[in-house]
Amino acid sequence: MSQETRSETATTTGTGLADWQAGVIGGLVGGAVMGAMMTMTLRPAIVGAIPALYGLAPPPNGLAGWIVHMAHSAILGVVFAAIATGTGVGRGLGRSAAVGLVYGVVLWVLLAALVMPLWLDAVGAGLGPDFPNFALPGSLPSHAVYGLLLGVVYSFLR
Repeated sequence: MSQETRSETATTTGTGLADWQAGVIGGLVGGAVMGAMMTMTLRPAIVGAIPALYGLAPPPNGLAGWIVHMAHSAILGVVFAAIATGTGVGRGLGRSAAVGLVYGVVLWVLLAALVMPLWLDAVGAGLGPDFPNFALPGSLPSHAVYGLLLGVVYSFLR
């Protein structure tokens, strides 16, 4: 008498993205939507203040603003990937989306409200808002959307 035993084996194709790559793509997707929101609601920031951070003048310079903004978006996506991977908070769509949303708000507080006004004053651009720049609604909604989309895309690509 013979017996047949069946067992399932999990296999992967090895075509998945590295965490940092998922962070770059998530950052670019979130950055594109955030940039569109800023172009519609905070045009002076995207065409003036953002390129002025790097002396890309004279403002307005929308193309330079978009290039700098998208570079920041990709880099901050990699930072998110490092945090999500290192802490394990990026596992699962819901958790990754929530952490991404919080990350976007933290970026708004640290970078948009605190660092950007100081940086613009330091480079003498004359475009910097008052320090600190917690004016609402300001760029808070666009940063929140950036983080949310970053978290969602990152989760899908992992």
